[in-house]
Amino acid sequence: MEIVDLADDNRKLWMVCLEDWSDEMKGAGNKKEIWFGKMKDKGLRVKLAKDDNGVIGGMIQYTPIEHSYIQGEGLYFVNCIWVHGYKEGRGNFQKKGMGKALLKAAEDDARQLGAKGMAAWGVSLPFWMKASWFKKQGYKKVDKDGVAVLLWKPFTEDARPPKWIKQVKTPTPVPGKVAVTTFVNGWCQAQNLVYERAKKAASEFGEKAVFQEYDTFDRNVLLEWGIVDGLFIDGKQISTGPPPSYEKIRKLIAKKVKKIK
Repeated sequence: MEIVDLADDNRKLWMVCLEDWSDEMKGAGNKKEIWFGKMKDKGLRVKLAKDDNGVIGGMIQYTPIEHSYIQGEGLYFVNCIWVHGYKEGRGNFQKKGMGKALLKAAEDDARQLGAKGMAAWGVSLPFWMKASWFKKQGYKKVDKDGVAVLLWKPFTEDARPPKWIKQVKTPTPVPGKVAVTTFVNGWCQAQNLVYERAKKAASEFGEKAVFQEYDTFDRNVLLEWGIVDGLFIDGKQISTGPPPSYEKIRKLIAKKVKKIK
């Protein structure tokens, strides 16, 4: 196994989360490309894992926490760690130690950059980005928001634990129309996919639906709402993990449109 840095020859693969085989991923638009353009000079770090045959099977991206959607100081924050686990495309690379190797490489890198610790997020349910996996790597829970768990590993005695930025308000309905409201940061292709599907679905209802977009890369917007990525229809939050299909989003909007008087 070999851990390598992001480079011109592997950037396109990282952009699509190692899923260059996926037609669905092609519908995620250019939000991540825009996010990368903003973050590349703000401390964004990306590493990829190659197996013994030189095939890339895993990735990790992490940023200074001050440029993330978490409250904290002097830490690096893991936005995403992913080891390809599908049979399609490059195949299943999980259960081979790639995740541990990627996280260790990121921690070593963060230490060299002067970070006081590493933070990460996970979920309390048994799927992607499991909080329990981070705990096995020496991370401790410091905050929770629903099923989302914030964890960290301090490197120095003066390191201070991070905190979630919690939701502080909810979008309100628009009289006489169906309000489709999206919050998008750009870092996550799954959430970018939700944005693109919602935008397309809303456009099909003409003046009966209004599409509202909030760019939460702008920290002032993030702090105003306390939402980093999300979809709301007439003020009701729609689950975006996993991303709802275009057909489902359209159906939800259509149901609301029928109720307009």
